[in-house]
Parts: sequence; structure tokens; C-alpha cells
Amino acid sequence: MHDGVTVSYDDVLRWIQTFAATMAEQRQYLTRLDSAIGDADHGINMDRGMQAALAKVDGLADGDIGALLKTVGMALVSTVGGAGGPLYGTLFLQMGMATTNKSELGPDDWRAALDAGLQGVQMRGKAEPGDKTMVDALTPARDALSAAVADGASFDEALRRSAAAAEDGMQATIPLVARKGRASYLGERSAGHQDPGATSSYLLLRTAADTWGGAAAPTDKEES
Repeated sequence: MHDGVTVSYDDVLRWIQTFAATMAEQRQYLTRLDSAIGDADHGINMDRGMQAALAKVDGLADGDIGALLKTVGMALVSTVGGAGGPLYGTLFLQMGMATTNKSELGPDDWRAALDAGLQGVQMRGKAEPGDKTMVDALTPARDALSAAVADGASFDEALRRSAAAAEDGMQATIPLVARKGRASYLGERSAGHQDPGATSSYLLLRTAADTWGGAAAPTDKEES
């Protein structure tokens, strides 16, 4: 992060590019998670959607972070099948609405964007925490971010806490029985599997912390 206080349009663009690269790297892993309880296409869909988003944002140069995020959202809605496209599309569209005309984001701006995105996902997917969906990673991430901002933590620290909470939320989906989405058809058999949507949501927030926190952000725990 260039000044540790705000992130610029270029920083947000870098986060989008990093997340797209992460979806390409983790495509098979996410698809493997999805093959246990879903349609075995989450990784493939997210990779395709983010590559389409990259092509769309390539020509944008107006410095409006909201427009950038909305462009990503539209690309995801129009290219990704399954539940992931509409939900991730809604996440980015609502985050874009919350950051319209902004050329930089402070901690409060990012908290408001994440909150708007999560609310959009919940309205779209009708999912609550505990339903074994991406909401289970996004909700604790939003709450940890809000708490960190209220505590006066640095933006770096707030991002790290948010990503750590998303990781805990992702891991907490393993024992849950799915109540929404394709996995819910399996009933009790969905227990014991990590939710792919919660996993990609954790990766989204971890890439934000990594991209904006920079090398100066040591993590509390080793990646396993």
C-alpha cells in the first residue's frame, strides 16, 4: 500500500488482477472442493469470469474505483454460469455502488464496500451465516474489519484481521450441513466438506490483504 492509509485506483486494479491470477492458480482446487458437494465447476467458472473481467477492465482508465468494481461485476454476471456468477457479480456490483466516483479508499470506505457487497449477496442468494455458503466467510470478514476500524487499527492490520476471520469462517463450513445452493440437495452428506464459495471468498479477501498490505504485512500463521 503506497501510504498505508488509503488504496488508489491502481491498487484496486492490482487486487483484481491478483485475484484473477489466484483463481487461475486455484482453479483445480476449487473445482475439486465443488466436485464433493456441487457441480464441480466453481473453479472453472471463477477463472473464466475473472479472465473476462480482466479483458473488460483493461481499457478503463478513468480512475473511478466504483466503475472498475461494477465492470468486474457485470463481466462475472454475463460470463459465469451456476450460482457463483450472479453472487460474485452482485458482490462486485454492490461494492462498486458503494465506491462510485471514489479515486481512493480508506478503511471506512472499504468497510462500507464490503458491507454493501455482503448485503447484496445475502439478498440475492437468501443465505444466512451457517448455511454453508460464501456468506460464512464474508460475514466474519466484514465484522472483523469493522471491529478493527473501530479499534483504530491500521488499514494493513484491519485487512489482515479481516482475511484471518474469513479463513476461520471458511474452515468452519466443513462440519456444516448445507442449507442453500446445489450442496443442500445432499443433505447430511454435505457435512465434512469445505464450501467452495467460502473458499474463493477467503481468497478474495486474502489477496486484498496481500496486495494492499504489501511485504510489510507479516502473517500471524503459516499457510498450511
